[in-house]
Amino acid sequence: MMKAAFEKNITVCRVLLLPVILIWFACTGPQLEVKPISKTENPQELINQLDNDIALARKNQINVLAPTWFERAESSLNAAKRGLDKGDQLSEILDNIATGRAQLDRSAEFARVSRTTLPDAIKARTMARNAGATTLGEDYTDAEDRFIGLTRAIEDNNLGYAQRNQTRVVERFRVLELRAIKIRTIGEVRRLIQSARKQGMHKVAPQSFALAEKKLADADAFITQNPYQKEKMHKMAAEALFMAQRLHIVAQQSHKVDKMEPEQITLWAEGLLYQTSAKLGAQDMRNQPFNKQLENILATVAAQHADHNFMVESAKKRQADLQNLQQQIARLEGQSQKEQREKERLLAEKQFNQKLGSIQDYFKPQEAEVYKKQNQVIIRLKAMQFPVGQSVIMPENYGLLSKVQRAIRTFGEPDVIIGGHTDSTGSEGLNEHLSQQRADAVRQYFVANGTLPYEKIIAVGYGSMRPLASNATESGRAINRRIDVIITPEQTRPN
Repeated sequence: MMKAAFEKNITVCRVLLLPVILIWFACTGPQLEVKPISKTENPQELINQLDNDIALARKNQINVLAPTWFERAESSLNAAKRGLDKGDQLSEILDNIATGRAQLDRSAEFARVSRTTLPDAIKARTMARNAGATTLGEDYTDAEDRFIGLTRAIEDNNLGYAQRNQTRVVERFRVLELRAIKIRTIGEVRRLIQSARKQGMHKVAPQSFALAEKKLADADAFITQNPYQKEKMHKMAAEALFMAQRLHIVAQQSHKVDKMEPEQITLWAEGLLYQTSAKLGAQDMRNQPFNKQLENILATVAAQHADHNFMVESAKKRQADLQNLQQQIARLEGQSQKEQREKERLLAEKQFNQKLGSIQDYFKPQEAEVYKKQNQVIIRLKAMQFPVGQSVIMPENYGLLSKVQRAIRTFGEPDVIIGGHTDSTGSEGLNEHLSQQRADAVRQYFVANGTLPYEKIIAVGYGSMRPLASNATESGRAINRRIDVIITPEQTRPN
């Protein structure tokens, strides 16, 4: 009862709010307020900031919630970048930056209206995409086009059209979501279980086989009977897929162990524990029970995490102390503020180049391309590979990502953009979604390993929008499938 009353109140508030929004946009019209930028500002810093903000806006789906104004903001940003590269007049570059900033602000305003006007369509779209509906080809593309048609109508101040057609779009995404779950997730679970039975895994690992079958049956029945309980539906489907995949691993390992003598099994398990402890630099405790060996490993990991956190905090403190010392020296020497700024700039540039050189030495040529672009470091990961159509980070990539972590930490706590890119094979919607998932996976890896706080890293999926080579050849497509890491160090500004 309380939930129903709450939802009714929310609906009433939206209905009352929409006329206000309509009047506001009718009054403001298409005029764009562009705030001029002082010529004393650094254009590269402003471009970097606008680029970061546009990347974050894309991450927040503003590119589909306010597509027209978002496209204009990206166009202005690209014009500013081209102008800076060609050495155009500073005033023209700053005008493009200011215009792009105003256009991005306007897109954020319309995105807020879209979220207020189309909450059901936005949720239905998100759920469908999370279920894998982007793989459904033209059917998904049609639904996406219809959704963007609603948000473009909102940008044209035609909220009535968006409201009238929202239900149809919701239904299309709902149908696609159920199809995706049935085909991609439940279908894959059923295929794995059938394969397991053919290979006799139900005899080798009967408990795991029975559990996987139960999870499949529970998920299939729930989806059929409760098509609107999306969150639980997704959770049950994911659990079923996990257990089916686990079944194959357990059966394979059980088959291997079945051929071993008891002592061989014990030595094999001991070897896994010993390899882990040796890699961590932990004490050799093979003369202790297995549970003690495991406790030794876990305690070592906890100690190393604590040591890492201590080193990070110490580095921050040393950097702050160094800046304070430089400012004190400047005051004692009686330097003017302008002279001090120039000295700090030259020192920062020297330190930046030294750090860049050390970072370039981290990577082999076949692993990554590392270069400087104004005051940013670009790390283009050549060797970062994902399974086809997936966003799982494989163990063979851990070494490469560890080097990227070292590179990021070289600059303390910089701002970082993880850019996911694909070739042009497949639909635009699928490519954008897959590249976003892969960028998110890399971001999560860095956060989980304590590289940077969550809010310091932006993950953006660009799909096939930013190719480096022609997609007409396999070699070109391979180049375009990549992860780019863009590091922007914090700017030191005098007090």
